[in-house]
Amino acid sequence: MPADPFRLGWFGNITPPEWKTPFAGRDPWTWTDGRFVVDMVRNMERAGFDFMMLEDSLMVPDTFGGTAELELKHARYAPKLDPVVVASMLAYATEHIGIVCTASTTFNHPYGLARQFSTLDHVTRGRIGWNVVTSSEDRAAQNYGLDVLPEHDLRYEMAEEFVEAADRLWHSWEPDAILADPVSGYYADHTKVHPVDFVGKHYRTRGPLNTPRSPQVRPVISQAGGSSRGRDFAARNADMLLNIPDGVEGMKAYRDDLRRRAGGFGRNPDDLKCFFVVYPIIGATQEEAEQRNREWYARVQHNYEVQMLHFAAVMEIDMSGFDPAEPLPDDLSTNGHQSQLEDWKKILGGRSLREAFGAMRVQSIELVGTPDAVAAQMDEAMQEVGGDGFLIYGQPISREYVAQMTDGLCPALQRRGLLRTGYPHSTFRENLLSF
Repeated sequence: MPADPFRLGWFGNITPPEWKTPFAGRDPWTWTDGRFVVDMVRNMERAGFDFMMLEDSLMVPDTFGGTAELELKHARYAPKLDPVVVASMLAYATEHIGIVCTASTTFNHPYGLARQFSTLDHVTRGRIGWNVVTSSEDRAAQNYGLDVLPEHDLRYEMAEEFVEAADRLWHSWEPDAILADPVSGYYADHTKVHPVDFVGKHYRTRGPLNTPRSPQVRPVISQAGGSSRGRDFAARNADMLLNIPDGVEGMKAYRDDLRRRAGGFGRNPDDLKCFFVVYPIIGATQEEAEQRNREWYARVQHNYEVQMLHFAAVMEIDMSGFDPAEPLPDDLSTNGHQSQLEDWKKILGGRSLREAFGAMRVQSIELVGTPDAVAAQMDEAMQEVGGDGFLIYGQPISREYVAQMTDGLCPALQRRGLLRTGYPHSTFRENLLSF
């Protein structure tokens, strides 16, 4: 018996696409005009993806060796464009797919962000999502006039208050506030537009928004809750979760835990969708897929430097002085992605850094094979996990890899009845909850 249908999302950003290949074309030079990601999102919509999520960060990392040289050499986190600005362009190019933009609660104010996302919800006709992050880098903090980030749990406390304030602002216009009545001469009824007078420990805002009530009112809220504090925040506030538990058992345990927490906050657990990060390797034959998989690992092992850069940027731990032949020190700690650091410690185990990082891939389960074989693997995993979908991650991205997913994997999933073939509703949230 096949599993129930599940959803696909795409994890991307607006950074240079794959440029170390003979097939890169002009994209490494022209990506900043946004047309590369427009082509991507159109292909995602055609293939039946529920959404494209655009990650973001707010610094040029220089933790590794105290310099940005290698970061800019490999173009991993910088240069990068602001996804909130580009979202309108993506909305104009599509009709149905959800567009999720990352924005930090640490470096914004509830009024400004609520107004931005209300505007985006209008211009996308109800297809915008907000990936809520608290940020995890002191370098980003220093770009906003702070020396260091607030402590991890305090950032989540601030985020809780931030989302509450933004939510009140989004609801400050009643559904029927706009009259546009030529007889009375009133465009909007002032009795249906309300100040919110929000006063919290960290934020205050009078309101109301000067942006009218949008199609979804509140954008689809996305979060990557990993720590216990982060999971509670997500279970209370999010519509969908993005995470990388290890293996099918880890995926099921994570989803069950989040659904339990959501129920504890008085929510319907079915309203919270969990997406698990994967990086499928597709080939016309099983042999071709396995060869591509070997080539991928060979590139990773050759690019130990890139792996160290990624770890240093995410954790803000300078890896340049660590011996590649030795394991990760046991006493490492971070004020950044704490749950991810603990997960990486478990995965790395006692292996040398070079060996361990050369074998790592950012995904919950390995998917390698023909389109039909990978579709069957995803089907089997979802039957065990119980739902809700996968988030495909491929960085840096290429047109070739996009085509393998949209024109190889997605049709194979649709033939099995596992992936949507249309969008029955007008808004992102309605489609997300439609099964």
